[in-house]
Amino acid sequence: MDRLSLILGNTLVSLTLCSAGTACAQKPAACGPPPVRGAETAPSVAIDLPQRLAGGTLRVVARAATALEGRANGVYVNAADGPGVVWITGTDLGEGTIAVDVCGRDVFQQSFLGVAFHRHDDTTYEAVYLRPFNFRAEDPARHQHAVQYIAVPEHDWPQLRQAFPEEFENPVGGAVDPTAWTPLRVEIGADRVQVFVGSGASAALEVRRLGKARTGLIGLWVGNGSDGGFANLRVVSRDARPAPK
Repeated sequence: MDRLSLILGNTLVSLTLCSAGTACAQKPAACGPPPVRGAETAPSVAIDLPQRLAGGTLRVVARAATALEGRANGVYVNAADGPGVVWITGTDLGEGTIAVDVCGRDVFQQSFLGVAFHRHDDTTYEAVYLRPFNFRAEDPARHQHAVQYIAVPEHDWPQLRQAFPEEFENPVGGAVDPTAWTPLRVEIGADRVQVFVGSGASAALEVRRLGKARTGLIGLWVGNGSDGGFANLRVVSRDARPAPK
């Protein structure tokens, strides 16, 4: 069962995720350290996730979160039934960018992870997420379903796949490694969402927005039975909203 831009006062958000299920929980070093990011050309706000966690400004829904040992700016979100979200309090995204490095695992139906945005409540939001186990799938149907946009609860993946086949999910480039840290960037406009996966300059997915909210919290998102690590979170906003505290 499947289940990830964001606006924070003129700021871009970058995240890093490492989905490794139990392996990630027990051996987080399997993914290696997240890449070091240089300064962005656009004004950006870095969000220190371990500091937020220690300060109580990460609100965890249906999961538990811990700091990633040996990884700056990283947190680990454990696996459980159903979707889970770590909401970052104080954020308010309208139009903008969320960028993230992700590290998943190539295990069928056990690695769904990404970012959520435009929260109305804990069950109503938009999200973009990856299925790393489909990155290099030989089955053409599975290969097509590597990156997904949803707007729950009305437009979750089963409804979208049935009503709009292949419109809201796409494959990723063949160079993207399902078990390595991978850049993920989500560009949110007024009416469209673009998703960039890996180092390529072309969008892996560009879709019309289905969510009704214009602003809202951003969060770290994991799907049914999935866990993940997240690090190096930054936000770039195209709204005149105050930066997150």
